[in-house]
Amino acid sequence: MTPSERLLPTRAEAMASFARHVSRGKVETFESLGIDLVLGERGGPCFRDAYDGRRWFNCHSNGGVFNLGHRHPRVLAAVQRALESVDIGNHHLVSDARAEVGRRLSATTGDRLSGVVFGVSGGEAVDVAIKAARAATGRSGIVSVHGGYHGHTGLALAAGDPQYRDPFGPNLPGFAQVPFDDVAAMDRAVGDDTAGVLLEPIPATLGMPIPAEGYLAAVQSLCRERGALLLLDEVQTGLGRTGRSWCHQHDGVEPDVVVTGKGLSGGIYPITATLMTSEAHAIFDEQPFVHVSTFGGAEPGCAAALAVLDVIEEPGFLERVEEVGARLEEAFARLDLQVRRRGLFMGLAFPVEAGGLLAAKACFDAGVFAVWANHDPSVLQFLPPLVLTDAEVDELAGLVVGALS
Repeated sequence: MTPSERLLPTRAEAMASFARHVSRGKVETFESLGIDLVLGERGGPCFRDAYDGRRWFNCHSNGGVFNLGHRHPRVLAAVQRALESVDIGNHHLVSDARAEVGRRLSATTGDRLSGVVFGVSGGEAVDVAIKAARAATGRSGIVSVHGGYHGHTGLALAAGDPQYRDPFGPNLPGFAQVPFDDVAAMDRAVGDDTAGVLLEPIPATLGMPIPAEGYLAAVQSLCRERGALLLLDEVQTGLGRTGRSWCHQHDGVEPDVVVTGKGLSGGIYPITATLMTSEAHAIFDEQPFVHVSTFGGAEPGCAAALAVLDVIEEPGFLERVEEVGARLEEAFARLDLQVRRRGLFMGLAFPVEAGGLLAAKACFDAGVFAVWANHDPSVLQFLPPLVLTDAEVDELAGLVVGALS
């Protein structure tokens, strides 16, 4: 869309209308940081401002939505083809598209997680994971970690931090939080009433702390010993982001449930999925209408998901993710920061409390969009698209090093 085709003729009018009707707080926050971006044309690893054409590398990627960059041609073409003959479909009926996405997702786990429930948001998918754990165990307790992030819907919200829950009234019972990477605290928390332990393998909003070797395995052992399910939220870490199909595969654990979303859509059509063992999935077989999602697994979304899986499963793709991550880490070694990294899931940790926030502004001014970790503003979340060319890697590294030197 060219400037002359904009829905609102000026930047000021767009910002004012957004503030009035959508979010005054966001506009005020952006203005306080000197960020006057209105999202416009986008493609590949970059997007532009709608009014003046300024360009940024997208290293936020909306938490992994744009793992394959913006408007990846294969994903876009797949959805366009689908829309020539289908619409969202009917969640009550059998769908070959939904069946094929379920089969392909199950295959990424060696068919261990054979049951799939579709949704349209990560929060919804986490809700499904918690519901499945409660149904399978007959228990109600859910243990999560401080600083984790699982979404803003009912059960997912209850597993998150108080700052997101408290404004909306009394908290739901049965939820407990412990520090991340603390086996002793987890040991104390998981008891006879625990239905599941809900974790991100690496919590993004906590600053991408890489867990100690054996942490996830120890949590899995506690779950197995005490009859709870291990629920892994891989909305941000999955689908190739860490150089494996799933981040937990680095640790050799076998979760009972894995949640995926964001990148499954290819950034083109919303779709999420909750993968689970046949035992956890049993409630959805026994009571097939106990959980429904009108737009979950919409058939254009299935087309997007299949195209995404085709791309990330190509020979050499995951190896390339690790290669690019290593190149960027090497480039950043000259900076006064610590790189926390698996594949291209990266946190740039600074030695000062507001380092991530300050780095986000410096990078923005240099043409790189990234955000700080909400629960640890000393860390800049750094999630570039997984499909960077060598030239783009070099350009991006140069921009970041120049901005932060």
